Amino acid sequence: MTIIKNVLAAIGLVCMSGLFIFAVQADDTNPSDQNIDKASQVINDYNIYAISVPDGLNFAGEEMPLTDPDVLERMDRELLVNTYWQSNGLLMFKRAEKNFPIIEPILKKNGVPDDFKYLAVIESGLTNAVSPAGARGVWQIMKATGRENGLEINDNIDERYHLEMATEVACKYLLKSREELGSWTLAAAAYNAGNYGVSKRLKAQDVSNYYDLLLGEETGRYLFRIVALKEILSNPKQYGFNFSSEDLYKAIPTYKVEVDTVVTDFAKFAQGFGINYKILKIHNPWLREPELNNASRKKYYIEIPMNGYYPSKP
Repeated sequence: MTIIKNVLAAIGLVCMSGLFIFAVQADDTNPSDQNIDKASQVINDYNIYAISVPDGLNFAGEEMPLTDPDVLERMDRELLVNTYWQSNGLLMFKRAEKNFPIIEPILKKNGVPDDFKYLAVIESGLTNAVSPAGARGVWQIMKATGRENGLEINDNIDERYHLEMATEVACKYLLKSREELGSWTLAAAAYNAGNYGVSKRLKAQDVSNYYDLLLGEETGRYLFRIVALKEILSNPKQYGFNFSSEDLYKAIPTYKVEVDTVVTDFAKFAQGFGINYKILKIHNPWLREPELNNASRKKYYIEIPMNGYYPSKP
């Protein structure tokens, strides 16, 4: 018992010593009035501000009716959410630098307004995302839609992950929706809810435009999210995003290699071009397996990065 008492006494002394030392240190660093002022200044440098919804917001040249208080509130919500989700916002700037130069000319070639590149932003965050419903890629294309529009989709190849091809399919879908529904705004909504879903609601509610429709949460926010991202990505400084061009992700220049045979081992295939399998897949995410089962001898074009952009591989 004596030993235990001695141990407990020692622990008590240590604890008391620790508290004493802490008290002295705390006393030594008690802020002066000058330090308090500085601390307040640091705290006050981080503030949350209301955001004014700009006049004249539009999607694909179609004006947003901001005189409608419901429309104004919904737009305000999306500007707030996307401005103050800073990490996600900054990632969108970084990824847009790499992906927009690929998407923009395809939209232009097909006569689809440039604003639809922001639809890809809200669909996937410009990543090869997979939705719970099975939509895939930057444009979140469903399997049936992809196949109907000429994409090869199987265990070996999934061209929904091919950005150029997927953008072409998105253009076809949007052009058809615009023709059926009568506006680019409704075409954008139909990308989320389907042409039939949107036309059914228009008829049931006896209205003719998106902003007059009562919709479910996701489709109801859809256009507002697109316009919010368009506004923020077009005016970074105004919404508090600060970066230089060096901070943004850059597209790696590539060249195409034609393949019309079976490839039994893509790891070895990649090594023949001075890269590894990981790098090959980064540039060709539509190749879904480590080999190519090309019994039909179809022509595929595989992207190979130019020399000097990745560390050399043995």
